[in-house]
Amino acid sequence: MTTVEPIRKMSDLRKIEKILAAQSMRDLVLFTIGTNCGLRISDILALNIGDVKGKNYIQLKEKKTGKFKKIPINSKLKPMLAKYTKGKNPNDPLFKTIFKNRLDRIAAYRIINNVCERAGLEEKIGTHTLRKTFGYHYYKMYKDVVMLQKIFNHSAPQITLRYIGIEQDKIDESYTNFIL
Repeated sequence: MTTVEPIRKMSDLRKIEKILAAQSMRDLVLFTIGTNCGLRISDILALNIGDVKGKNYIQLKEKKTGKFKKIPINSKLKPMLAKYTKGKNPNDPLFKTIFKNRLDRIAAYRIINNVCERAGLEEKIGTHTLRKTFGYHYYKMYKDVVMLQKIFNHSAPQITLRYIGIEQDKIDESYTNFIL
């Protein structure tokens, strides 16, 4: 299994969002939930319209851990979700295929991989990139590895830093600045 990377540059995030906005509201919402909530793709794809429509929080039981999670819907996501869910049945999947089936992780991978390729990213990309991107930027903004460790349910801060690519950033920086 290949380890995927977070999307580190804000300019790359904005470029991806611009491509997705022109491509598909569904795909933009999928990407934005992933990068703004830090959920695993399995939990994102399991959401129904009623889980987010008119809500202030996304509440769910994580598939992997079985733990309850309550995530505030931020000011970027709220209007996007309102527009996307308008007139839709609360019992329907939040993300559907053109055949009206629930979107699966393979389709989500293709969407994310394709848009990142179109945006010119060279990082190893996968569905987990969304969660790692959330973590990377959360850490850069708040420098609170303990809170991020709690959000991700990791056992130690070192695991969280390695997971979001901060450890590798520091190694790269030390090599770059080490000149004899």
